[in-house]
Amino acid sequence: MTGQLTLYGARGGGSAIIEALFALAGIEYQVRYFSWEDLPDSELLAINPQGEIPALRLENGEILTETAAIALWIGDHFPESGLVPPAGDPCRNRFLHRLIWLVAAVYPTFTFSDHPRRFIPGDDGAQALYESTERRRQQLWRQFEAELDAPWACGEEMTAVDVFIAVMSCWRPRRAWFAQECPKLFAIARQVDKLTPLHRVWRDNELAGEAGI
Repeated sequence: MTGQLTLYGARGGGSAIIEALFALAGIEYQVRYFSWEDLPDSELLAINPQGEIPALRLENGEILTETAAIALWIGDHFPESGLVPPAGDPCRNRFLHRLIWLVAAVYPTFTFSDHPRRFIPGDDGAQALYESTERRRQQLWRQFEAELDAPWACGEEMTAVDVFIAVMSCWRPRRAWFAQECPKLFAIARQVDKLTPLHRVWRDNELAGEAGI
C-alpha cells in the first residue's frame, strides 16, 4: 500500500514528525513543502480548510489531517513498526494519554504565540499573549519532565511519542533550554537523533543544526 502517499507540510513543522515516523516505519511517500511565509496557501486550503500542516493524501484520495491522527493511522496500517503500542499492550494507555496531551496542551501554545495578532489586536496585547503562551509551554514541558520514570516517554521501548518530543524540542524554547531545564526530555530527543533513518529527515527539515547532527 506504500508509494502513493502524499504528505503536505512545511520544513521543520509538525509534518517533520510524520516524515520521521514514515522513515522509521519504512513507508514510501511523496512530500509537498509549502513556504511558511505563504501559509495558509490556497492550494493547502483546498486540501485542508484549516490551512494547517500536516495533511496526508491517502492512496484512495482521502485526506487525513492532524498529527496525532496520522500517527495512529501509521500504527493501524504498519503495526510492525512498533511506533504505536497495540490494544492490550501495557504501555497503550500511557501512550494515548501522552500523545493526545502533546497535541491538545502543548501544540495550541504555538497556535497563539506564532501569530498572536490573529487573536488580540494591538502590539501590547499581542506581546502579552506571546509571552504568556511561551511561559505556559515551558510550564507544560516541566510537568512532562516530572512525570518521566523510564528511558522513553512511555516505558522501556521507543514509541511515536518520543519522535514528537525530538521534533518539538527543536521548537521554542529549543534544545539548549531542554538540556538545562528538562534533561530527561532532552535525553530522549538525543536518543531519537541517533537513529540513522532520521538524519535525512532532519536535514530536509532544517533541524539538523538544532539537533546537533
